[in-house]
Amino acid sequence: MKEKLIIIGGGGHCKSCIDVIEQEGKYQIAGIVDKREKLHEKILGYEIVATDDDLPALVKEYRNFLITIGQIGVSNKRIMLFDHLVHLGAVFPVIISPLAYVSVHSYIREGTIILHHALINAGVRIGKNCIINTKALIEHDAKIGDHCHISTGVIINGGVEIGSKCFIGSNSTINQYLKIGENAVIDSGIRIREDIQEYSVTKPVVD
Repeated sequence: MKEKLIIIGGGGHCKSCIDVIEQEGKYQIAGIVDKREKLHEKILGYEIVATDDDLPALVKEYRNFLITIGQIGVSNKRIMLFDHLVHLGAVFPVIISPLAYVSVHSYIREGTIILHHALINAGVRIGKNCIINTKALIEHDAKIGDHCHISTGVIINGGVEIGSKCFIGSNSTINQYLKIGENAVIDSGIRIREDIQEYSVTKPVVD
């Protein structure tokens, strides 16, 4: 029998997560947590059964949780919910699409989801509560901190170190062995050729 899983956040990213959870086949989605005005609505056939206020009761009934709120830029909401649920005693499994490649020589922490066709190579270490989105490539020995979103089609080359709470926009490329400071935001489609300081916002150069 599959273990039951509560997912938190009913937006667009939730739909992508549902598809991965279904494809992986390890967990049965027991319901979705979202805003009170959305109670009893359904997303891809799964009912919104509770709000954030109900989390203490849900943790007593269910063991496994996954945060399915998207992250564009700051990760504050995902971090707040993750820390609150850890305090309540929730368990956060790692969810990996069967269409992704994840090296057995990599290490992924709790609450992280690896979406379809992502590639995680040998020696990679990924922190907790991260989103590794569709077709992202993380090369050998790269390190990703906690609460990061590595967006669709991102290329992170070998030995890169990304601090916690970072957002790397779609189709960006980070050259090998660079360091990205905590809370950095990198816009879509940028090639990073030098270290990025913490709390930096990197946008495309406009001629």
